[in-house]
Amino acid sequence: MNSEFTIAVHSLVYLAYLPDNMASSDMIAENVGTHSARIRKVMSGLRKGGFVDTREGSGGGYRLTIDPDSVTLADIYRVMAQGSLIPSWCSGNPEMNCVVGSNMKQVMHGIFCRAEQQLEEHFSGITIGDVLKQIRAC
Repeated sequence: MNSEFTIAVHSLVYLAYLPDNMASSDMIAENVGTHSARIRKVMSGLRKGGFVDTREGSGGGYRLTIDPDSVTLADIYRVMAQGSLIPSWCSGNPEMNCVVGSNMKQVMHGIFCRAEQQLEEHFSGITIGDVLKQIRAC
C-alpha cells in the first residue's frame, strides 16, 4: 500500500476536525509531518475525487466538501491507492516447463486481488468521521 492513502486519510480527518473544515497545504503538511509539495499532490487527487475543493488567495486553502460520516476509507482507497496492494513484479515465468514456475505469477495475482477486495470491504465499514471519533477518544 502506498503512503498517499495514509496522507489522504490524515488530511481529510484533519480538515473534518477543524471548525471551518479548511486549511492551507502548509498547515496540513505540518500536521501530517511531511512536505507541503507532497500534500499538494495528494490533495490534487482528493480534489479530482470530489472530496475537497480549493480557495485561492489570502485565507485560502483546501476545504472539505464531503460529509465525514458518509465517506469511507474504501472511497479514499479507490481514488488514491487501488491496485497498490498488488506487487508490480511477481516471480515465475509462464514460458517455463515447470508447473510451479509457469503458474506462480497467475496464482499470486489472484491471491493479491482477493486480498485487496477484502481490504476494500474492511475499509468500507470505516468513515472519516469514525477515524476522527477514534482520535478524539485517545
